[in-house]
Amino acid sequence: MRGVARVVAAQPEGRALRSAPSCRVHKMTTITSATGTTEVVCARRTESNDIPGIVSLVSYSTEIYFGRINVVYLLEKANLAVTLSNEKNKVLAHAAFFDYPNWNVVDQADWEPFLHQNYSNSKCTPLNTLFMHFFVAKEEYAVGCCQEIIRTVFNAVPELHFILLFIPSQEELGSGLATIFEEMVSVPDSALDMDFTLFVCHRHQYGPLLYIRKARVEDHDDLMPIFMRHSDTLRETYGEYFLAEMIEAQDEDNHAVVCEDNGAAVGFMSVCAQVNIQLLHECFDLATFHGLCKPHPDDVLKLPQEPSIETDKDKSSQTSQRAESVFSQSSECISAHDMDIQIDAKTEDVPPQALDTVATPSPIGSVQTNVSEKDGTNIVSNAELPLGDVTGTDFKTTGIPTLETDEEDAFHPVYRGAVSAFCIQLFCIDEKHEARSMDFLHFIFNLFPDKDFCIITVPHLVPEFLLIQNFVRVVPFRNSTLDQELYVFHRAGLLKSFNVRRATTSDLPAVEILIKTLDLNKSILDDLRIFTLARRDPDGAPVQAFVAEVSDQIVGVSVVRNEMDIEYIRSHYNIEDFIYFNHHQKEEHGHLYHFALNPIFHHYTKYFLKEILRLAYKSCLYYPIYPQSEEGKFQNPYAHSLTSALHYMVPVRPRRQIVYPLEKLGINAPSKQVSKDQLSYALNHINRKLTLEPKVTVNARIVVVGASNVGISFLETLIFCPHLKFNNLTLISTHGLPGKNLPDLKYRRFLINSHCFNDKDYALMSLCSWVNVVVGKMTGIDRAAKHVVVSKGKKVPYDHLVLCTGQQYQVPCPTGADISKLLTNREVTKSCKQRYTGKVPTNLFILHDDQDCLKAAQWLKENFINLGGNVIVYGNTIDTYTTVETLLSLGINGSRIHLIQPPLSSNVTCLNNNAIERAVKEALSMADVSVYYDSILAQWNEGSHPDPITCASFTTNTKPFKLQCSAFLNFSHKGVDYETFKAINEACLVYDGRLVIDTNFHTNDITIRAAGPLTKFSNIYYTNEWTHSNFSSKEIGFQFAASILNLFDPTLEPVSEPPDDMDRLIPMYKGCKIQGGVLPGGYNYLYISKPGIPTRLDVQITQPNYGMEIITGEAIRGNYFRIHINQYGMVETITCFSKKPFPVSNYICLFGQHERVLNNLCSRWKEGLISDLYSYFSESWSLAIYHDRFIDLKKELRQILTSKQGDGLPSLEQLACEIVDGEFHLSEKPKKYLKRFFQQSIYRKLVEESILSYLNYNHYHLPMYAWPGIV
Repeated sequence: MRGVARVVAAQPEGRALRSAPSCRVHKMTTITSATGTTEVVCARRTESNDIPGIVSLVSYSTEIYFGRINVVYLLEKANLAVTLSNEKNKVLAHAAFFDYPNWNVVDQADWEPFLHQNYSNSKCTPLNTLFMHFFVAKEEYAVGCCQEIIRTVFNAVPELHFILLFIPSQEELGSGLATIFEEMVSVPDSALDMDFTLFVCHRHQYGPLLYIRKARVEDHDDLMPIFMRHSDTLRETYGEYFLAEMIEAQDEDNHAVVCEDNGAAVGFMSVCAQVNIQLLHECFDLATFHGLCKPHPDDVLKLPQEPSIETDKDKSSQTSQRAESVFSQSSECISAHDMDIQIDAKTEDVPPQALDTVATPSPIGSVQTNVSEKDGTNIVSNAELPLGDVTGTDFKTTGIPTLETDEEDAFHPVYRGAVSAFCIQLFCIDEKHEARSMDFLHFIFNLFPDKDFCIITVPHLVPEFLLIQNFVRVVPFRNSTLDQELYVFHRAGLLKSFNVRRATTSDLPAVEILIKTLDLNKSILDDLRIFTLARRDPDGAPVQAFVAEVSDQIVGVSVVRNEMDIEYIRSHYNIEDFIYFNHHQKEEHGHLYHFALNPIFHHYTKYFLKEILRLAYKSCLYYPIYPQSEEGKFQNPYAHSLTSALHYMVPVRPRRQIVYPLEKLGINAPSKQVSKDQLSYALNHINRKLTLEPKVTVNARIVVVGASNVGISFLETLIFCPHLKFNNLTLISTHGLPGKNLPDLKYRRFLINSHCFNDKDYALMSLCSWVNVVVGKMTGIDRAAKHVVVSKGKKVPYDHLVLCTGQQYQVPCPTGADISKLLTNREVTKSCKQRYTGKVPTNLFILHDDQDCLKAAQWLKENFINLGGNVIVYGNTIDTYTTVETLLSLGINGSRIHLIQPPLSSNVTCLNNNAIERAVKEALSMADVSVYYDSILAQWNEGSHPDPITCASFTTNTKPFKLQCSAFLNFSHKGVDYETFKAINEACLVYDGRLVIDTNFHTNDITIRAAGPLTKFSNIYYTNEWTHSNFSSKEIGFQFAASILNLFDPTLEPVSEPPDDMDRLIPMYKGCKIQGGVLPGGYNYLYISKPGIPTRLDVQITQPNYGMEIITGEAIRGNYFRIHINQYGMVETITCFSKKPFPVSNYICLFGQHERVLNNLCSRWKEGLISDLYSYFSESWSLAIYHDRFIDLKKELRQILTSKQGDGLPSLEQLACEIVDGEFHLSEKPKKYLKRFFQQSIYRKLVEESILSYLNYNHYHLPMYAWPGIV
């Protein structure tokens, strides 16, 4: 067994077996009442819908013990709230815990010295103490409920050792609390006001520290059942008695340790001093930890000279063209090595040198960014990064320029010192004691007094368990294919003397040493000086600064200001997903400007944030991430330094904004704080409730191929899951993330706009903060090895592969017809859709995205606009029209533009509207643009070498023709990219014109999913005409992400398998499809329609169930507005064609609304009251419909009408169904009866109250509406 142990150590792979999800508060148990009855209860975090049940448990004694309590306010400010509910989800008990005393006994920032001065033997600190502020329970279950809640709290917060409770001194604890708490003795000479008595509950009563010792062979029988409950792999691999053999094989380098409870072994850990350090250096960026080695004089930490990094735009563009595979990585580069920290080892059994091991990295200049350590994804510290961090890294992150170099140039430091790490080989602990996993570390560090780091590697698909949540995850190098995650824990991390306090002037030298390698160190120090000198900015705004210290040494610093823009934040971001805004004072909202923490104390990040909230008297903190500018500089007036706390905060979804007709509204317009237009940013947030709320870490490698709308929507959905933390999201894209270094707006008008995402959306998401980016093209998929091959043979490993490359315009393949023979289209036999295999001409442009458009526009400026020659636009899609208009706007004379349209593949044109087509044709004619119909490309350069194209010939239904050509833009045919097809086909994925998937997005490989126009449904569904192309790409991406979240999100209910017959139906998505752009003549065009198979408009109108259309204006005059109402009165199609710009986002909200909601649109139209729909939909009555929460109002109103509102009174929905079924014999028309019933019942009042509440709560967005009491 010794040999086996050494083999495992040589390839450090920690196998961690655990019993329960990490940091879980959700647990079923049985309690007994005073009368002996039992009840199965569930302990969980309190939810808002528990409030009525909690209030019902409040009694007279509750007020005596805790005072008058507003339960909603209490839950809003509590650090932890726990509810016990029975199997029927009825609340049996509830308790709320804060990090400061109840009854306002002492100021919340000063309670620690207060306790130490007035109570004997007080070992309470903010780290190990919480205060109970509220407890209620069903009286007969009070004792059992109280014990279960306390047990749950201690398990949920491993650092917690004391729960304190103040009650009025004249009162005695009730039966439930009396069994838990004991009175705390005050100091004899204390001047303490005796109005309140302090009680304490100790952890050791519910979860004592475990006794750790060396393992013995006789522990085998205790431990094996724990192992076997989870896996029998070890037994199958190493035999029945592998554990006993491992215990027997202990020597000075290999140790086996157990934790013991009541004499029985309940956990096991095997550790080894032999670590394959070379493998770790090759696969992980360990510069922050000095390579896990002791410092040595011969260490090579930097190259003799700095490498050349391409930052010039042209070079960067060339690098992108080479399709180099590049990962965005991160590293937090605060050094403890130069801090000269000396720690008193006697206090906590940690050697004096414990903190003095993280060597200073060698900087090569400043890299600016807003964000910091992202634990393996694209968050880069605001640091002067070590050489190995910069070289070969694509910092696709906020606020910095893109750096792209070849992998061969990447430098990795060389460490020659002794290895300073040992590894955990095997770990297992019983579920009941999992919260005490950290108890092992004190013991095992003593086994290796010369080692400073403990490491463990776990497979990517193993969820984080409690032990490694205290470790630091190490960022892998971008070329690492090791299928393990590496976690590191430093010896100094065992210190519990982590203290947060306000900064003082004397802290400045220590802080300067701490942050000297950070890029914005001057900004941090300046803010710190402002705080120590005046506590305010020059403009009078308050500033607060805090430091974290361990054993009297500064290890962290943070600067907070008041959030001055909270009205803007409330109106533009969904912060009310996390807080009840009205329960927070304006001054309780804080803005996090700086946050720096030594990485060896990374596991105290959330505690640091919790203390900032307490000491600063804040309830919320906000941290913005601004978009990267063209110059790569900060856009915000105050530069924000790194925040390694980013992953402990939650990203806040932006809110869709109403486009207001401000001139029309006048004084009824929203305030400037709400309607102002400022630079967009991604917002991150934390509040008191979230400080003890753990996130579920997902280390699974999810690789998305293609930055299409589907791919971006997929990633957006994942990153905005507030309770999940995805460490390994990777995007493979030819041009990286969209939304950075974007060309001027007019260049992006080449292609039609789907209105899925725009520049502002990308800024609000800040995908670069969460997603690794590989700039390259997929060329292969190795399903066996589970990696994607990208350009130049680089490999990107995956656990789940997501393909959404879409379809692109292809290089046109000339038919080769000799036009001198006067051939017609009928005589051309070669299909124009065949793949072109020749040399691609340099003046042929295939536009796929904004980068392609920019490249084409720059080429035209340099090589065409001021020279002679023609530009040919070839194709019959709507992109040809937007491209022609863009060419005209670039200053190209219309006589030089030739629009060649091949024969249609169906009888539906791209505009599908005769009035608009006539207006566009007239505009082309007025601009002197030549248009050719039913023309097929025959040859380039009369069949000779095609590069560059000098002329192009075409066949028609009659006479062929030839045109001089200086530039050729092709929009003739979309298809799957050939390299993508080849990669898919060679991977043996089923391909039938498109990649075949089922209704759950699965290909024939369970680990490979796909969505979007790349795909088609399997033939078993018999729906070849329906594909994802028929639906909204944004909705497809959202549903795609929802399907994969079932694998990772523990809060979701398990998805049940559909019945066999239902499994043969494809899902029908309801979101609208949108096309928008500027067409020839300067017409702004918008077309919104329901998903479906395209049909000619003139044919649709003739159908008996078509409904009605409302048209105002004329296309030729540029004021055309058409809206189609279906037979059910719902808006199904919207077409706008205007010379003036219009609010697209507003009009999108009209889709799917009933015409009655639109102010009785149909009746007003029939009465001749509507002459201009543009004006009609800009009236103030319509603005509520454009509000982002209008859909929530509709759901609430529907719920009112479908719910019974009284005994014996049917719901309105139920009544309507009974009338339809003939169960009622009415003397009047059903509609009239239902209307009268609604007017006379409670439903009308409830509906009115709901609508008024909606308008009142959203008044800051909708001040133009009146409400009761306004006069």
